[in-house]
Amino acid sequence: MGGIVPMRDPGRAGTLPATSDELSRLLTAVRRGRVLTITGRFREPRSLLVREIAERLSSNFYDGAAVVALGRPFGVRELTAALGCVPGMPFPPYGTTDAVSWLAERDMLLVLDGSEHLAPEALAWLRRLLTAAPGLRILAAGRSPLAFAGERVHRL
Repeated sequence: MGGIVPMRDPGRAGTLPATSDELSRLLTAVRRGRVLTITGRFREPRSLLVREIAERLSSNFYDGAAVVALGRPFGVRELTAALGCVPGMPFPPYGTTDAVSWLAERDMLLVLDGSEHLAPEALAWLRRLLTAAPGLRILAAGRSPLAFAGERVHRL
């Protein structure tokens, strides 16, 4: 299972796994940094927290926030296909072999929920994308950090 999920899930219930001070620090970390990963043993608290952050910060980015749920192995092809399904974001033009140039001009928050499912080539592609796209921020939720340069990590 994987793909785009709505920003506001009407069936969402539960308490955020962070204090208001922690949440404030995380919101600031996303605004100021390029990559923030929320780690921890259990998926639900990580997911709840990154989706809340995305909801609160989506208006800070011209292209909003794209939340991609990764519930199975995701390579570059699956990741770019999921991004092409984000409401309001045009799908890459037919024949595009590398979506880096397509995303390079975006000002957006990319939320990767379940980042432990990213294949090594997808991680390499995201590193390249960060270099080419100065307006891109990545917020990930996974069992472990992405191991990107400059990445900030918050452990639950």
